[in-house]
Amino acid sequence: MCGIAGKISTGGPVDPELLARMCEVIEHRGPDSRGTFVEEGVGLGVQRLAIIDLETGDQPIFNEDETVVVVLNGEIYNYRELREELAAQGHRFRSRTDTEVIVHLYEELGDDCVDRLRGMFAFALWDRGRRRLLLARDRVGKKPLFYRAAGGALWFGSEAKSILQDPEVSREIDLDAIDSFLHFQYVPHPKSAFSALRKLPPAHLLVWEDGRVVTRRYWKLSYAPDDRYSSESEIHERLRDELLDATRLRLRSDVPLGAFLSGGVDSSAVVAAMARLSSRPVKTFSIGFDVEAFDETLYAREIAELFGTDHHEFRVEPKAMEILPKLVWHYGEPFADQSAIPSFYLAELTRRHVTVALNGDGGDESFAGYDRYPRNAFVHRMRWVPRPLLKGASHMLERIDPGREPRSLRARLRRRAQALALEPWDRYSMWMAYFTERERADLYTPEFRAALGTDRTAPSMIRDLYLGSDATGFVDRLLDVDVNSYLPGDLLVKMDIATMAHSLEVRSPLLDHRFMEIAARLPAAAKLHRLNTKHVFKNAMRAWLPDRILDRGKMGFGVPIGDWFRGALRELPGEVLLDPRSLRRGFFRQDAVRGLIDRHAAGAEDNANKIWALLQLELWLRTYVDASAPAPVAMSI
Repeated sequence: MCGIAGKISTGGPVDPELLARMCEVIEHRGPDSRGTFVEEGVGLGVQRLAIIDLETGDQPIFNEDETVVVVLNGEIYNYRELREELAAQGHRFRSRTDTEVIVHLYEELGDDCVDRLRGMFAFALWDRGRRRLLLARDRVGKKPLFYRAAGGALWFGSEAKSILQDPEVSREIDLDAIDSFLHFQYVPHPKSAFSALRKLPPAHLLVWEDGRVVTRRYWKLSYAPDDRYSSESEIHERLRDELLDATRLRLRSDVPLGAFLSGGVDSSAVVAAMARLSSRPVKTFSIGFDVEAFDETLYAREIAELFGTDHHEFRVEPKAMEILPKLVWHYGEPFADQSAIPSFYLAELTRRHVTVALNGDGGDESFAGYDRYPRNAFVHRMRWVPRPLLKGASHMLERIDPGREPRSLRARLRRRAQALALEPWDRYSMWMAYFTERERADLYTPEFRAALGTDRTAPSMIRDLYLGSDATGFVDRLLDVDVNSYLPGDLLVKMDIATMAHSLEVRSPLLDHRFMEIAARLPAAAKLHRLNTKHVFKNAMRAWLPDRILDRGKMGFGVPIGDWFRGALRELPGEVLLDPRSLRRGFFRQDAVRGLIDRHAAGAEDNANKIWALLQLELWLRTYVDASAPAPVAMSI
């Protein structure tokens, strides 16, 4: 696991001092060593976190005659099998690192080398003979990759802050990206919060040659039905076998290794698989809260005791918000997923004991684990009702006061009322919104709306993904949408930044692309069975896990931010968002912002998500746009 950065130019040499700055600002991603490669018009850099081959695995890595050079962020889990195959074909290896298989695979297959890689990765490969750069990002987007192409030059980096080290690169914000952030709580690829930067989408290649840039997609999940299974028990056995195989590959490490354990289905399944494959007790790590509705430590302890793990816990309290400036600096873009807070602390706790941790990311997107899937499916089944009747019912139900609790019956009825008359993609987009289209219109000043224009990403992104899916069923289409939006844009960003901030590598067996391919092609009814989420996966895991864990309600990994904003942190939103510095930006109507804060504080509404998103945006602006050199801003909490 590492951080990579670089610049390619047709206009002259790359400044080695610039390359050093690009690496230094992401040193937290790889504190063990720094490697650079510089020749005319080319500069590649890497900060290495040593996981495999601690002695001879430093990067950059070359092929035999040094005509191909690569820097890698990530891990290639099947490197041993690829190494054996390539050695049999006559390739000579200088190290035992997984990175080296990439240069030799490229010699054999060219750009198609990515098809053979099983892992998480973002790499830059320079073909010196052809003066050609290949950038590649893994299939589901576990490893990030930003880039800028302008004037025949190309900059790239694991984080935006690397590219921003070049004074040639503007920090002008992308207003459409800000609008999308307020909708989704993250900036979706290929956009960046900075107008000058882009994100290479998951499962994509980028080729730079003679100053020209071409991108293409090399992989996509298919939801076409797989009819090979004769019984559900056969499916269960296949899922367990594939999970064991994906976990076995992710246990390859030359440094201490453990697991995140929430006590939910997915993390418990991964720990169960690890326990079956490990000769020593698995080290497990959990986060808890003093607010019972958010605390899962009881379940985590139950799994820890069941499998005899070496278990560690950490509790998060309101004072945890003291890390907010540091959080904003590390994420580098506006990012409003509140679970970044416990993720950040969990990574810090875990890194005290191990360098690698496995987690349960990906299970919900493969097996329909979120509550929004059955809720949307229920509304979707009402599509036979004539549209005028749906619109009438929608108008009547919209008059319901949503109340202060977002999961209350009144709040759920109101959301469903708003969704009744919408197209399925617009309904899902509304369900995913922090600020809906209507709410953003009420929030924005006339000047900001005018500057934003009409060509916007947020209203169309979910529609395009929904209509572009090969899934025939409604639920599978939603899963396909999430695999291509919420998963890489939110969950994987959250985990990558939180863990890399503490030089911790996280591996996710449920995001193994072969495991995901099997899950995608299972019948939708096996994933969402009536109102039962993750039906087939839970039943497969009954051979390993107790019913009490498998059948309890999903809690997620949130924080009691709503309670904090009415209690210990009651003054924080107003102090930041109604500060003259914030209001002078002219983005949001002062009365609209004040109303959100006041109604939340009074308990009339639950606006915690909206307030949190606005806080994240304002602190990001202060950190990355206002400041001459980005650094965590000073705050009193």
